[in-house]
Amino acid sequence: MSDEQGRFGIGVVGAGMGAKPHALALQSLSKDIAVLGVYRRDPVQRAEFCRTYNFPEAESYEALLADPRLDAVLVLTPPNAREAIVAAAARAGKHVLMEKPVERTLAAAERIVGLCDAAGVTLGIIFQHRFRRASRYLAEAVAENRYGRLEAIHLVVPWWRPQAGYYDQPGRGTLAQDGGGVLITQAIHSLDLMLSLCGEVSAVTAMAKTTRLHRMETEDFVSAGLEFTNGAVGAVMATTASFPGGPESLTLNFEKASATLTAGNLTVHTMAGEIITEGEASQGGGGADPMAFPFDWHAAQIADFADAVRHGRQPLSTGHTALRVHRLIDAMMRSNAEGKRVSIS
Repeated sequence: MSDEQGRFGIGVVGAGMGAKPHALALQSLSKDIAVLGVYRRDPVQRAEFCRTYNFPEAESYEALLADPRLDAVLVLTPPNAREAIVAAAARAGKHVLMEKPVERTLAAAERIVGLCDAAGVTLGIIFQHRFRRASRYLAEAVAENRYGRLEAIHLVVPWWRPQAGYYDQPGRGTLAQDGGGVLITQAIHSLDLMLSLCGEVSAVTAMAKTTRLHRMETEDFVSAGLEFTNGAVGAVMATTASFPGGPESLTLNFEKASATLTAGNLTVHTMAGEIITEGEASQGGGGADPMAFPFDWHAAQIADFADAVRHGRQPLSTGHTALRVHRLIDAMMRSNAEGKRVSIS
């Protein structure tokens, strides 16, 4: 399957606030990837989105799936609308690339991954932080054991989201629509990157609260101590109550060096006195505008997914790798609710 020019055929489902970087990424990839249709339930908003980005409209999701040129769907809906969409795509034999989180709960996320496994279709989850140049440089260094054994990790996500215009939006920050607050909606990107670099967490002790800066059902402040399966220890602080908001920071302390990722930039200090820098100037979406970041990382991930499908390999970020961060978030919230250390099986 491909379009008349041999391009990878993709359809877009959902076209809300978070769709902009995906649309810009798809425009930049138009030589190799063809957008065959965009479906959003609201016809007026769908038409406006398609005019803005010069994409064709799909009159229905069923019509999009029936297109013989379609290789995959890019699902950008809120997480409460995912399971039926993925199930239909899997039945039609279409691969799925989907925005994070997989779903609102760990159980629902596991069902979606299972659906795709059973149908033999590839499931990729958007975690674009892995595709930053600095992140890839550090991933290579970790894989090569360049800095020795990992000992301690420190992750800080000091973001800001206003009440007016953000949390006042219907459904925002609710369990019914989003499945949680800062962990599953914002910090999930940094948590996924941390796990991809540091390995899995075996136990967590966490506190999750809603500050008086926001009126919302779910948490806007979390702190946690982590125990990793490789023997390293870590600490996490994530919030959307840190005005005006700043870049997330992930520090890895090794035997022979420390490495700090701050948004899209990496600084390594070796014990031998060397300083290594890598990355690019960028915003991270940590302030009041959640879309204040470039689309390059999305483009790299979409291209990786299309290449993976065409060559029969797994993409860098899969449904199964996403389940690791879902299990961590679930354990953090259970630790808070139970007031004790929680092991992750």
